[in-house]
Amino acid sequence: MLAPGPAKKVTIYLNEDTIAGDSYLSDAILSLLIRRGVAGATVIRPAAGFGSHHKLHTGAGGIEIDLEMPVRIEFVETEANFRAILPLVGELVADGLIEAHDTMVLKSAEAPKSPSSPGGRV
Repeated sequence: MLAPGPAKKVTIYLNEDTIAGDSYLSDAILSLLIRRGVAGATVIRPAAGFGSHHKLHTGAGGIEIDLEMPVRIEFVETEANFRAILPLVGELVADGLIEAHDTMVLKSAEAPKSPSSPGGRV
């Protein structure tokens, strides 16, 4: 869990079908972030978008689903952990964009775990 204070918000833009090794790049990035102790990350799949190639990708193709849909991965982390992770993420992202902004964590809270609920959440 992140302590309140200065942090970095990182956003990674890539295509859903981009491969890294034997898995999708988004999965490889999430695995790296978990291994490196990042507090949390979110994968967002927008309805449409385009990148540097200027080809519009949409999910509104009926039966024809565009496999090159954009994907955005976001996470917030301490400056120190961000600096340690950035070269590793940079090595993975061969086709995409990584951006980071200074941010301020105001509150980071976790609900108490209950042994009777699935996943320990109430």
